[in-house]
Amino acid sequence: MSEGILNNILEIFYILIGLQLLYTAFRILKSSDHHKKYGTALFWILLATTFIAGPYIPNALNGAFIIAMGLLTLFKQVTIKNIVDVTDKEGNSGAQKYGNKLFVPAVILAIAAIAVSNWTPLGGAIGLGVSSILGLIAAYIVIKPKMRYVFYDSDRLTQQIGTVGILPQFLAALGVLFTVSGVGDVISKGISTVLPEGNHLIGAAAYILGMVLFTMLMGNAFAAFTVITASIGIPFVIAQGGDPVIAGALAMTGGFCGTLLTPMAANFNTLPVALLEMKEEFGVIKAQAPVAIIMIIIHIALMYVWAF
Repeated sequence: MSEGILNNILEIFYILIGLQLLYTAFRILKSSDHHKKYGTALFWILLATTFIAGPYIPNALNGAFIIAMGLLTLFKQVTIKNIVDVTDKEGNSGAQKYGNKLFVPAVILAIAAIAVSNWTPLGGAIGLGVSSILGLIAAYIVIKPKMRYVFYDSDRLTQQIGTVGILPQFLAALGVLFTVSGVGDVISKGISTVLPEGNHLIGAAAYILGMVLFTMLMGNAFAAFTVITASIGIPFVIAQGGDPVIAGALAMTGGFCGTLLTPMAANFNTLPVALLEMKEEFGVIKAQAPVAIIMIIIHIALMYVWAF
C-alpha cells in the first residue's frame, strides 16, 4: 500500500477528530452559564481547524493558531462546562445490568489496535483509528446506547482531558525543532567546558542526568535521546570506552525516570489527574518521585559498572 493512500486514510481520521472538536465547541457555545465559553469554544475551534484543514492552509497560519491556543491556555480561558456526565446511580445500574460485558468493547479495541498495527501495512496511527471504530461498533452491539450518548460522552472526555491532550504533539514537534536547530551541539560545547574528560563516573552521571532533565523538559525520552546522546553520551561515555549498546539502553530507561517527574509527560502524569478528578494537581508526580530518584541513582551505577 502506497504512502499516499495511507496518508489519505489518516486524513479521514483527522477530519473525524476535528468534527468531534467542533461539536465540543458547539456544546460550549450553547451553554447559558459558561462565563468563559467564547475563549473555550475558540480553543476547540482552532484545534479542530488544524486537524481538518491543517495541510491545506499556510504553515504560518497553523503556527498562529497554535500560539493563540497557547495564550488561551496561559490566561486560563479554557474550562469545562455543559457536559453530560453519568451519575453514580446510572453507573451502578449499568454495571449490574451488563456485568463483564462492559469490557468487551475495550478488549476488542485493544486487540484490533495490536492486530492492525503489527500485521497489516496500515501502521499504528491508522490502527488506533480502525480499532476505535470497531470498539464503538462493539459498544453498540453490547450496550445499544442512544446515538446522542456517544456524542455526549465523546464531548465529556474531550473537555475533561482538556488542553493537555495536545501536549504530546507539541512536544514531538519540539524534539524535531531542537534536533534541527543544533541544540545538541550547543549543549556539548557547554558541557565540555565543565566536565573533565576520562572520568567514567562523571560521564555516566552526566549522561543519565542529562537524559532525565531533558526528558522532564520535553516530556518524552525518545525526543531527548537524540540530543543528549549526541551532546553528552558520545563524547563523554562512548568515546571514553563505554559500550554503546549498554550505555544507550540505560540512557533511554534512565530518561524514563524523568518522565515520572514532569507534568510535561501529559499522558502519564496530567491526564490521570483530569480523568480521575484528583484534587492535587501534582499528586501523581509526588507519588512517583521517590521511586524515580532511586532508579536514577541505580542507572548511574549500572552504567558506570556495566558500560565500562
